[in-house]
Amino acid sequence: MEYLLLNTLNGLSWGMLLFLISVGLTTVFGVLGVLNFAHGSLFMLGAYLCMQAMQYFDSFWLGLLVGPLCAVVVGVLMEKFLLKQVYGRDVSFQLLLTFAVLLILDDGVRMIWGSGYHVVDPPVLLSGVMSVAGQDYPVYRLFLILVGPLIGALLWSFFHFTRWGKTIRAASFDNIMAEGVGINVPLIYTAVFALGTWLAALGGALAAPQQSLVPSMGEKIIIESFIVVVVGGLGSFPGAFAGALLLGLLESFGTEFAGRMQMAIPYLLLAVILLVRPHGLFKKGV
Repeated sequence: MEYLLLNTLNGLSWGMLLFLISVGLTTVFGVLGVLNFAHGSLFMLGAYLCMQAMQYFDSFWLGLLVGPLCAVVVGVLMEKFLLKQVYGRDVSFQLLLTFAVLLILDDGVRMIWGSGYHVVDPPVLLSGVMSVAGQDYPVYRLFLILVGPLIGALLWSFFHFTRWGKTIRAASFDNIMAEGVGINVPLIYTAVFALGTWLAALGGALAAPQQSLVPSMGEKIIIESFIVVVVGGLGSFPGAFAGALLLGLLESFGTEFAGRMQMAIPYLLLAVILLVRPHGLFKKGV
């Protein structure tokens, strides 16, 4: 029984972290039509910038605020000077360009922070363990379980109940018609890519206290994020949540019961979904 509880909590905490990263990836695709392979590097950059801001301000919370915002600047420059050149073109151009950006960002991090491992401590408020149904469990992972749905609810409310959110949805359904009624579509695209960057960097900042920071940390997460997005449905907001939750739980229980086969679980899930529901669990729509 204790294995069931611990694996469920581990799956939920990992799933919610995956959701934060994947929802930015699927939002960018849903609105801009761009598959951003550099999303994983923006996740990595958020973790490193959070660490740097923590060292400067001596505060995890300021690092969590400042780090992702600094990453947004990189994302906005990337969208304005690079991605605009491949809008509407074949997906291969997008993947090649964003993969090149991934390599540049990875090498940039190595030049600034080195290739060694870095460790970030959780804040005092979230350190230690808490008793859950008689089992000790890290407080920080419980925090991740709560923060994922909270940010998801805020994003959903933004897209459905605010003027900016409705404008973004209009641009995602028909950008030509949106321009025809006076919506500044290029500005919308930049804002959405900035939002996607912020979500990826926030995921990296939140992941920093529970995993070692290394320049290649974005490579694994981008593969799993793509799997989440495809499983949930390309461009689907609820699909990103369902896919991340499903993959997180499967990986957690797979670690306990599948041994070495656990590494194949994400790809098996992807294969099954593509065979049964090629468009994913949900239809496109932020």
